[in-house]
Amino acid sequence: MLVFAGTTRHITIGKNMDRLQSMRVFVKVADNGSFARTAAQMDLSAAVVTRHVAELESHLGVRLLNRTTRSLSLTGAGQVYLERCRQIIDEVDEADALISSASRDPKGTLKVVAPVSFGLRNLAPLVKKYQEMHPKVVVDLTLTDRAIDLVEEGYDCGILLTRMINSESLISRVLAETRVMLCASPAYIAEHGEPVTPQELGEHGVLGLPNDFWSDDRVFSGPDGEVRVRVQNKFICNNTALLRQSVLLGHGIAFLPSYLVGNDVRDGDLVALLRNFSQTPVDVSLVYPSRKYLSAKTRGFIDLTVEYFRQNEGISAAERWVPPKLPSPTTPNAEIQV
Repeated sequence: MLVFAGTTRHITIGKNMDRLQSMRVFVKVADNGSFARTAAQMDLSAAVVTRHVAELESHLGVRLLNRTTRSLSLTGAGQVYLERCRQIIDEVDEADALISSASRDPKGTLKVVAPVSFGLRNLAPLVKKYQEMHPKVVVDLTLTDRAIDLVEEGYDCGILLTRMINSESLISRVLAETRVMLCASPAYIAEHGEPVTPQELGEHGVLGLPNDFWSDDRVFSGPDGEVRVRVQNKFICNNTALLRQSVLLGHGIAFLPSYLVGNDVRDGDLVALLRNFSQTPVDVSLVYPSRKYLSAKTRGFIDLTVEYFRQNEGISAAERWVPPKLPSPTTPNAEIQV
């Protein structure tokens, strides 16, 4: 009970706290598009989740969600209320953090996701440095080559190729740029020959990633402008390291990131194909949820990662090495330096 200037006011703290929790539940339901998924993520029963949203709608006197047996969608009022709820929750979390976390060392579990081959080649020193700085944090690092929904899958942040990002409302900071290299083994070329133009790719066995990760349509910039071809893969695998191994064995040709095969091409174990044609580089980005407040463990990882890649000029020296172009047909005596 609180007393104000001769009057008595009864404050029902539980009810106010329930309102904030209902807002949190509503935001989760809107993000997930599912009551059941929200219940699982928040460790609540589906009935409790439904009741939170229903009580909000009853309090406001408007419907926030359109419900069918197969889908959920926001009403116009729901869209407006969702944005205000996000702001309120962010401000409450930030206020809590100022008091409860400002003086503490980062701790807990930090969930991070990254591509397999990129992670293997670049992230061990970064994680080691981070845990030397923040020994109370457990780093849970997942390496995968599939598309990622950062928010739905519960990651604090990710170091991802542009095509792997499958979440909206994320902050994205470019760390490095990788080029896509079409390559084959010398043994494959000796047996099957080397494509000279993108249109000749149909005559070769192409090894590739699933098309939900990388489109089968390839766009090349060449001497005569832009060329678009559709590539038919004879072997599909969701792991670039295995695709690299298959190319080294002479199984076929593949489009692979230069951080993975740059050394192989430079050392002569693989041959870069279509060197007079280029493809748009792909960004390697640090991504994390778009919120005003980030936990100390996440903020610490973000700051260190940005500085780590800045000091190392992106990624490895192999990534910055560019295979020489072939001589122009008009200069047949030109030398190729490899």
